[in-house]
Amino acid sequence: MSEIAIKCEGLSKQYRIGQQERYRALRDVVTGAAGFPFRRLRSAISSSNGNGNPQSEIRESQYIWALDDLSFEVKPGEVVGVIGRNGAGKSTLLKILSRITKPTKGGAEIHGRVGSLLEVGTGFHPELTGRENIYLNGAILGMRKAEIDRKFDEIVAFAEVEKFIDTPVKRYSSGMHVRLAFAVAAHLQPEILLVDEVLAVGDAAFQKKCLGKMGNVAREGRTILFVSHNMQAMSQLADRCILLADGRARFDGNTAQAVALYLGDETNARTPLGEYAAPKEKAGNHIAWARVHTSESPGIHHWGEPISFEFGLRIVDPQESLCFAFNVRNSFNYNACYFWLFDSETNFGREPGTFVLKCEVPKLRLYMGSYTITAWLSERRGDTYFEMVRDICPFQVSMTNMPRNEYDWIPELSTYLEDGSWAPIERVS
Repeated sequence: MSEIAIKCEGLSKQYRIGQQERYRALRDVVTGAAGFPFRRLRSAISSSNGNGNPQSEIRESQYIWALDDLSFEVKPGEVVGVIGRNGAGKSTLLKILSRITKPTKGGAEIHGRVGSLLEVGTGFHPELTGRENIYLNGAILGMRKAEIDRKFDEIVAFAEVEKFIDTPVKRYSSGMHVRLAFAVAAHLQPEILLVDEVLAVGDAAFQKKCLGKMGNVAREGRTILFVSHNMQAMSQLADRCILLADGRARFDGNTAQAVALYLGDETNARTPLGEYAAPKEKAGNHIAWARVHTSESPGIHHWGEPISFEFGLRIVDPQESLCFAFNVRNSFNYNACYFWLFDSETNFGREPGTFVLKCEVPKLRLYMGSYTITAWLSERRGDTYFEMVRDICPFQVSMTNMPRNEYDWIPELSTYLEDGSWAPIERVS
């Protein structure tokens, strides 16, 4: 077996803006060749009239590099994620690796049988039934009929299309298309599996089922190249991630770091992930800063690991009764956990100064996804709020390499937390 499953060297792909490549028949080639001398003559006349440079600039501006000198290697058995903003070149990369389109420059080597899931219905003939398309895709992958027969029942059961297996796929819904296409790609045992964002078409139950299947495929030692905007799935599946920007690899390494870079760009954050600083000095009591000390790289927390939340409170107007509280909210805007502290327990806020409050949670078990903090400082009875800051300190929870038995236990939206404890308050000024 080769030591490299995928190797890209100087991979580049150029497209002309606003024009699609059309199918060229023999008559088009002959006509183009016959007209070439006349086009060359017109070009020479334009150049002699001084119009050469402007025309060249116009022609140059009509092209865009979807991929620009991209180089990387993937070893057999690796699960590599590819992320980036829309137009970064992710889908173009998979189309080149799938031999759907040719690169403009550079090249890509593939060592092994490739299964691709790029778009809804890719590789399916609309006039053929689901049964016929399963055998067609298996034949394209180079499998014998006996091999496909052994996997057939498993494919149909996974796709949940038993009633429609002998119906032409042109009558399938987009969800049925995706279920059958993924089942075929995952069960026909290609050495390399290329998966684009098509999983977003399926419902939540189907996505969870597919992620579990890709996890099984990875454990079998097969290579997966996975493109997605779902950072939860990316953190769960991929140990390595390539972040694309303008057709180039901006980062290639640890998934948590790649996700942090990507989210930092997407949110246009002025401060790093997991941090907050008050925009300006305030006259009254307020929250001066906040930080989330995560278990991995800044802004990335791993399921079940210790985590701490630190806040700096600026007390300008001392009070007899103060309460500080914060909650952690998920991307659905639901409260995941809630903590509070009264000054009667610590005596903070009864004199001017800056106080550091730190809440430590020994085992934070949050479902993978994006989270923010909302914190507020108020009177103890909650009638008067001195300040409330919303959606600060964004951070991600990853579940990479988490034990499977713990993953099965996790509820969809709620969570269980061990009690947090407040560290002794420090006064820094």
